[in-house]
Amino acid sequence: MLGLEPEIEEIFHHIKFIEDVPLLINVEIGRTKKTVQDVLNLKKGTIVEFDKVVGEPMDIVVGNRLMARGEIVVVNERFGVRISEVTRPDEKIGERRE
Repeated sequence: MLGLEPEIEEIFHHIKFIEDVPLLINVEIGRTKKTVQDVLNLKKGTIVEFDKVVGEPMDIVVGNRLMARGEIVVVNERFGVRISEVTRPDEKIGERRE
């Protein structure tokens, strides 16, 4: 097929097979703790403050695994994320490199 060794072709086939599998990507803009009473009092116009500041990296999570960090951008009046860093496999959500 590709002129590769049979074992490598089989691995390549398996990788190509899963490339079309849809994954949910989550970007966390921050976290905060609220009491049940605070949540029950939420109404239109309420502002909820988070623990992150503008320009601070946002975690990009795929399948409950931290994959990258980025910053929030606006593209054609929609929010997006500009990837600024691809994380190591052992990094945890919320953990920062020194």
